[in-house]
Amino acid sequence: MSQHSNRPAAPLPADKELVLKVIPMPADTNGNGDIFGGWVMAQVDLAGSVLPARYVQGRMATVAVNEFIFKHPVRVGDILSFFSSVKRIGRTSITVDVEVFAERFTEQGRYVKVTEALLTYVAIDAEGRPRPVQAKEGTTP
Repeated sequence: MSQHSNRPAAPLPADKELVLKVIPMPADTNGNGDIFGGWVMAQVDLAGSVLPARYVQGRMATVAVNEFIFKHPVRVGDILSFFSSVKRIGRTSITVDVEVFAERFTEQGRYVKVTEALLTYVAIDAEGRPRPVQAKEGTTP
């Protein structure tokens, strides 16, 4: 019996876009043998930046991790799928919602939500100062 067969499978979000898939490796583990939370956070930051990049059309920086919830451990060999949606576009910033689902390598097609986060990115100029977001035509949140 797998370690997660007692958990109900989670449906994938229909209102978000798949922006990243990655498989954590043994070098990414903490002392308990689970994937280190900081590694997951870094992947969420990368995934979270995909959609804002369409609007920013240039440099941007992560300015806030508004919320970050670890729901279940991530294990070596899990296939992680990162889904994102734009929650808010401000004058210089974009806030995105990211949900992370794991497929246990031996149970592909069965997803468990392992992490969810809300992050804010700000468009910056060449000197690192905030600049207005200029969404390209035809792009909508």
